[in-house]
Amino acid sequence: MQEIKGKNISSSLEDYLEAIYEIYTEKRGVRAIDISKKLGVGRSSVTEALKTLAQKHLVNYSRYGVLSLTPTGEEAAKNVIERHKVLYGFFKNTLNLDEQEAQENACRVEHVLSEKAFRSLIDFVNNSS
Repeated sequence: MQEIKGKNISSSLEDYLEAIYEIYTEKRGVRAIDISKKLGVGRSSVTEALKTLAQKHLVNYSRYGVLSLTPTGEEAAKNVIERHKVLYGFFKNTLNLDEQEAQENACRVEHVLSEKAFRSLIDFVNNSS
């Protein structure tokens, strides 16, 4: 769980931010149905998550429109994606896990690793190359 400008963001909401960012990067527009398909969750779950993210000023959302990340939401999404990439690389290349196991572990750990531990991991990976 990360804190963005005084707002605690749960692991689940981080996954939504990550999905929104990835869909937007690919399609240049994001709809609730796109998120539902990407995350394998129901539309009602997506709607509730989007309402919560909008209340936290992380997404611009209207019920039937195309949604977008706010600048703060984009920053949070990029943070989660960076954590995932670094962790995936560590699990795959340093610990020699197969792709699936590296992905699964990166998804789990990206949400709970402290900022200090994450920066230390980056230093470790950079110094062991």
